[in-house]
Amino acid sequence: MEENPAYRHDHSAFHREIYYLQTNRENQLKGKSFISDRGTVDAFAFHPETLAEVNTNINKEYDRYDNVIQLGSSASLGVIYYINDNIRRESLAEALIIEKAITKAWSDHRGYIFIKANADFENKYNELLNILLSIISK
Repeated sequence: MEENPAYRHDHSAFHREIYYLQTNRENQLKGKSFISDRGTVDAFAFHPETLAEVNTNINKEYDRYDNVIQLGSSASLGVIYYINDNIRRESLAEALIIEKAITKAWSDHRGYIFIKANADFENKYNELLNILLSIISK
């Protein structure tokens, strides 16, 4: 959004660009484990037509990932925990809609795990760390 503010008004183009950037990064890491803050399915939560635009389907995209861990938004904890900035300009209510859409898009993935928001960041971090350690030790 900072590099191309026009994306704020053309979300479909924005999500296609994210898709291509994400798949390029993943292809560079082919055969290696990696952690990413986004997955290709995120775009489809908001613009399902992107599936056809990039010539894929949800099952192909699910197959790109062994595990998916979604961290719950601080928006679910209320106003005192939710912080906006230059990139995250959506309201608390909008953030919750986004979280719900992403949850719905990923929830059928075989390795999907949702970590609820937690006012104690240390606890949320430890939950994530324990899940990652469990995945790595398989």
